[in-house]
Amino acid sequence: MADEKKKKTIKTLKIDVDKCNGCRACEVICSAFHAEPKYSSNNPARSRIRVVRDPLRDVYVPVYAGEYAAAECAGRDKYTIDGKEYDECTFCRASCPSRDEFKEPDSGLPLKCDMCEGEDEPLCVQWCITDALTCEVREEEVAEDETEEQEELEIGLEVLADKYGMEKILDAVARMSNSNSS
Repeated sequence: MADEKKKKTIKTLKIDVDKCNGCRACEVICSAFHAEPKYSSNNPARSRIRVVRDPLRDVYVPVYAGEYAAAECAGRDKYTIDGKEYDECTFCRASCPSRDEFKEPDSGLPLKCDMCEGEDEPLCVQWCITDALTCEVREEEVAEDETEEQEELEIGLEVLADKYGMEKILDAVARMSNSNSS
């Protein structure tokens, strides 16, 4: 039997750096949305989006958190934008060992943009007064397999890690493994 093809909705952020004025409203609403409980605090270090800023040169680049990278990348390219030099890490979306961006400040756990799951549109898009951030939605065909199951598992684990910390989760898994092997 051939693999059944299923449609999957993919959300991405489209960023227009020419429209961004560096107000950081996206960072503020993201950190408030992801506070525990929701909207109870505001700490932009917990935000899944950050704005690379150089106000004197009028350079503002929103970057949102992507996948976790267990190792540092080999790339150390330099980019010049309007006469200012940036290293490759400046615009990277990954949370990795070589930098503190996109890591939960208290636990050090990696952060990843979840497109404000449960909302019609990411809040950073809703709160962007200059329309520098827009949400693009597309559908892709994917083979019906464990992809959806894996995503649900990862989301569940991420919620547990946010609530209890990775160390407690690993301890619980170790205890479960030991009891299953007995």
